[in-house]
Amino acid sequence: MKDKEIFIHETSIVDDNVKIGDNTKIWFFCHIQSGAQIGEGCSFGQNVNVSNNVKIGNGCKVQNNVSIYEGVELEDYVFCGPSMVFTNDLTPRAKYPKGSAGYKKTVLHTGASIGANVTVVCGHEVGKWAMVAAGAVVTKDVPDYALVAGVPAKQIGWVCECGERLNDGFHCEKCGRIYDVADGGLSERK
Repeated sequence: MKDKEIFIHETSIVDDNVKIGDNTKIWFFCHIQSGAQIGEGCSFGQNVNVSNNVKIGNGCKVQNNVSIYEGVELEDYVFCGPSMVFTNDLTPRAKYPKGSAGYKKTVLHTGASIGANVTVVCGHEVGKWAMVAAGAVVTKDVPDYALVAGVPAKQIGWVCECGERLNDGFHCEKCGRIYDVADGGLSERK
C-alpha cells in the first residue's frame, strides 16, 4: 500500500494546532489557521483561507479565492465554487467586534455544491446534495437535494446525488436513482 501524503505548497501557511487528513492538497497562497480540522482527500485551490476552528469533512473541494470563516462547517464531499463567499456576522461593525461568541453557525451538509460567486449569509444550512447556482445569495435554509438560484436564492427544482436535475417524477435519467417527496423535501427511495 502506498504511503498517504499531504501536499502543502511552499507559498501556503499552516498555523500550529491544525489537523489535516491524508491525501489532502493545499495549493498556492493558502492560509490554514489554528484549530482548523480538515478531513482526508480534500483539495484547496489558490488563495483559500480556512479560519480558526473551522471543521471540514472528507473529500471536500474548495476552489480559488474562498474564505471559510469561523462558524462555518463543511461536511463530507462539499464543493465550494470559485470566489464564493461565506459570512459569520449578520451585523458587523469594525468598531464593535463581537468575536467568535457572536458568530452565526452555517453548515453545508454532505455533498452540497455551491456555485461560483455565491454568497451564503450566515446562520443557514444547505442540505445534503443540494445545489446552489452561480451568483445566488442564500438567505434561508436550503432543503436536501434542492436546486436554488437567484438573489435571493429560490428553489427552482431538485437535483440527484449525482448532480443531474431530476425530472417531474423525481427520477434521475442519468444514474437511475428515484426519490420520494417527504415533509416538503426529498429522500432517496431505498
